[in-house]
Amino acid sequence: MAITLDTPLDQFPGVGEARAKKLEKLGLTRCAQLLTYFPRDYEDRRQIDSIRSAPLGRKVCVRAMAAEHPRLARIRRGLELVQLRVVDQAGALHLTFFNQSYVERALRAGEEYIFFGMVEEHGSRRAMVNPIFEPADRRNTTGRIIPVYPLTAGISNHLMLSLTQRAVEACAGSAQETLPPSIRLEHGLAQAEFAYRNIHFPDTFQALELARQRLTFEELFYLSAGLTMLKTRRGGGSGQAVPSRPQNDFLALLPFPPTGAQLRVMEEIAGDMASGRPMNRLVQGDVGSGKTVVAAFAAWLAAGAGCQTALMAPTEVLAEQHWRSLSALLRPAGIWVGLLTGGLTQKEKRETRKALAAGEIDLIIGTHALISPQVEFRRLALIVADEQHRFGVAQRAALAGKSEQGGMPPPHVLVMSATPIPRTLALIIYGDLDVSIIDQLPPGRTPVETYVVHEDKRQRMYNFVRRLVGEGRQAYIICPAVEEKAEDGGQGGQWAQAEARPDLKAVTTYAETLRTQVFPDLRVAFLHGKMRPREKEAVMSSFAAGEIDVLVSTTVVEVGVDVPNAALIVVENAECFGLSQLHQLRGRVGRGKHQSYCILISDNRNEETRQRLKVMTKTTDGFQIAEEDLRLRGPGDFFGARQHGLPGLKVADLGCDTQLLQEARQAAEQLLAQDPALTSCPATAERVTELFTQQADALN
Repeated sequence: MAITLDTPLDQFPGVGEARAKKLEKLGLTRCAQLLTYFPRDYEDRRQIDSIRSAPLGRKVCVRAMAAEHPRLARIRRGLELVQLRVVDQAGALHLTFFNQSYVERALRAGEEYIFFGMVEEHGSRRAMVNPIFEPADRRNTTGRIIPVYPLTAGISNHLMLSLTQRAVEACAGSAQETLPPSIRLEHGLAQAEFAYRNIHFPDTFQALELARQRLTFEELFYLSAGLTMLKTRRGGGSGQAVPSRPQNDFLALLPFPPTGAQLRVMEEIAGDMASGRPMNRLVQGDVGSGKTVVAAFAAWLAAGAGCQTALMAPTEVLAEQHWRSLSALLRPAGIWVGLLTGGLTQKEKRETRKALAAGEIDLIIGTHALISPQVEFRRLALIVADEQHRFGVAQRAALAGKSEQGGMPPPHVLVMSATPIPRTLALIIYGDLDVSIIDQLPPGRTPVETYVVHEDKRQRMYNFVRRLVGEGRQAYIICPAVEEKAEDGGQGGQWAQAEARPDLKAVTTYAETLRTQVFPDLRVAFLHGKMRPREKEAVMSSFAAGEIDVLVSTTVVEVGVDVPNAALIVVENAECFGLSQLHQLRGRVGRGKHQSYCILISDNRNEETRQRLKVMTKTTDGFQIAEEDLRLRGPGDFFGARQHGLPGLKVADLGCDTQLLQEARQAAEQLLAQDPALTSCPATAERVTELFTQQADALN
């Protein structure tokens, strides 16, 4: 059978209905998709070592003869061992296979094989566990660099290798060259056929690097081009022109003078909203930099033009906090602020929706309840998404669509994030937005002192909590789990089951221990995302009012909760959290006039983990911390968090490919400046549009 790019995988030899369904779980249904299903790693099987010369601690190939027939032993139910001794002229190697009973029949005494695995040494005895093997006279994978693919249950790397090899041999030459020749030549990039052959089956690691460079550049080029086109099209439409107003009239409402960075961002927003084009702006600022004031300014502008604003917050606790603070700020200006969350009574919801539809509410603050079909606006002109990484494009688009209800043009969109994103990553993640950065903190903020302590300092930590509470302060204690299981959706750490790690602190049980054994004389309460909205609100209100001394919580408090009297945050099992999340948590303190502290408790002895946590003690700059987080953990969390609908990166590594990213962006921008519709490069245009129309943000 002739294989083409469109050949279904169930027509490949060895792929039946069952395997086809499993391959589909990997996003693989036809041959062309195999070409772009790139390996996650590679194994160098080109060199064959003797048993004695084989280096320890890394995977190697060893040629040896089976000195005996394999012995099968059933240790207990669910555990089988196959063992045998193999030899060469230099020595003997003891092999053990776990739950691979077929080996007893596959290996024959007196025949030679190539074994690939890690050699270990126990005294003078050398051993290998679960090696891959093949007959020495019928080699298929020995002597080559072998790709290692992402897999799923029922799909082996051997099968993926076989399928991909067929696809590459049959179709690599048919892969369309979509990069403009001038760009490929200018940047010294390999041709498409070479890239696809050598990303899967490179002859040398030099060839692999050339293939990776070509495909990385291509990936970043298409993404940059698509985002540039998306940004141009968004900015080219007509929107509601919101006239500027004297800024001093708004500043008079503030109880404190704004920073220079806040004033700069306000001017940028005012210019956007007055332009007659829909604003699509990200305001990025560190914890406590004053993004809410900037959002209030935008809502004030909209209200002055007789228009409405919708502010979407990720949690009810934060929505209610915004409602209280913005009501107090804007009511003197005659701006009516409403609240709409799932925790309101049905009567409250009906009354709020009625007032909103009648245009009586100027600024509505809510959670996902705002995108409910029952919610109608009279003149929606501005959408503000707070902590934008918690919302996907589809959610923002659903809210934006409500502007049409009043015959309004597309609304202005302002998204805010307190999660600092490294500039390298922001170029991609926010390439479709104009970016404003609030890079100043309000004056008088004392930096939070941060310490990493071992478990053996726990009693000293407890004493410190008691001392601060005795001085009138309050404390957070953060745990990675609730009681039975961790919070979902990023609300409670990273562990699915508390019992999977006996050392993990769980909110409910730990709070009870603190209340009864450690701090029986203090007011201890707990908070987690599984509680009812009313319960969470009651706890946070009590904490804000100073009625709770110690609040034991998951990361549900990570976003936005402002308690100026809180001067200490303790993070248990700190190794469970990323640096950016720890920085967010640290931002819950240091908001008042008192010196504040962050204590990170970790019993983890891994040197890399210890060094990672020490970063928190050296800087309070969220952007610097984010850069380090990107370097250590990669970009996956940032991409997963935005839920933007961007095409996923298959081969590019934004932590390492900074130079290629800059080159690809520059090339894309230059090409689009000369040819905005890519009419001279139809293959490139087709590829870019294909990538983006598969996602939530379509270009057409």
